[in-house]
Amino acid sequence: MIERIKILINWPAFSLAWPAQQSSNTGFSDTKEQIAVRRIKILSFCSGVMGFIVVALGAWTRLADAGLGCPDWPGCYGFVTIPISPEEIDIANTKFPDTPYEVAKAIPEVVHRYFAAVLGFMITCMAFMSLRHKGIPSDIKKLSIFLFIWVILQGTFGYWTVSLKLWPQVVTTHLMSGFLTTGLLWLLYFKAKDRIENRKTWNFSHATKNLFNVALLLVAIQIFLGAWTSTNYASYSCVDFPLCQGQVIPESNFKEGFNFFQSIGPNYLGGQLDHESRVAIHITHRFGALVVTAFLMFLSYHLFIRKYRIMALGLMAFLGLQVLLGISNVIFALPLLIAVGHNLGGLLLITYLGVLRLREQ
Repeated sequence: MIERIKILINWPAFSLAWPAQQSSNTGFSDTKEQIAVRRIKILSFCSGVMGFIVVALGAWTRLADAGLGCPDWPGCYGFVTIPISPEEIDIANTKFPDTPYEVAKAIPEVVHRYFAAVLGFMITCMAFMSLRHKGIPSDIKKLSIFLFIWVILQGTFGYWTVSLKLWPQVVTTHLMSGFLTTGLLWLLYFKAKDRIENRKTWNFSHATKNLFNVALLLVAIQIFLGAWTSTNYASYSCVDFPLCQGQVIPESNFKEGFNFFQSIGPNYLGGQLDHESRVAIHITHRFGALVVTAFLMFLSYHLFIRKYRIMALGLMAFLGLQVLLGISNVIFALPLLIAVGHNLGGLLLITYLGVLRLREQ
């Protein structure tokens, strides 16, 4: 395994077009460490793109009710990929009589797992490179190592997602961990990019940084509410817009809807909560969207009047797209492509805010 990683990180494609001389203000000389940073930059970019793909595949799997498309882990009904022949399908059904094999559900689950495995391998390569070269900048090294540890934990949550039968607490954590992984990959890319390229610094004021901190917190809470809505199958609880069942706040059970101590054991495919509990989750997510939208509009205005106009317009564009996708989910009854897009919109929004806040940290 180690030899394969060494071969990959020494692949010529990763070292092309490196400047022969040191750029001004890059912070270190033209050495092996500089080459390693360039390779980390390339790998982190590819990994960031892969992160979005893995999140999209995870959303596809969840929305297609395919979270238990393979009842075992890491295989699928005891196979490396999926059972194909009639004989293999018979073996699969014999091994797992309580979960009959459905190819339409096994495919999304297996595809998601293999893409996630590729992403994990890419993160491992970056961690290996950062440890191999002592001169790698400390922020890049720490971020690479943290991502390696985090992706192992993320894989563990993937296993628990299956073994605990879609227990909402674990599935929600798994989804949010995937968002964090992707966001940190893009932060790593921009930090590596800044080490080898000159750019004008933003020099945000203390007040602007604090506004970014609040924005990140609010968006993270809203993403959690969205994940909790999805993992408890509460998306269909309000089928009208802007009201819910013709009311601002219909009959709801917030106590059970936000019971984070649901028992382990039942199969949570399709959800276990009653209708009133799911309504409570759904309308909380809607009200959260109002708060987040208002605050991000204020943050955009704050950035715009302080001459960060492109930054402000970008934030408004991503916010507008996410609001439009969220409303479309309700109006068009959660079509798969729009629902997956809504997941990616949330990821794009928090990644954008995170990079703006932490790039110069």
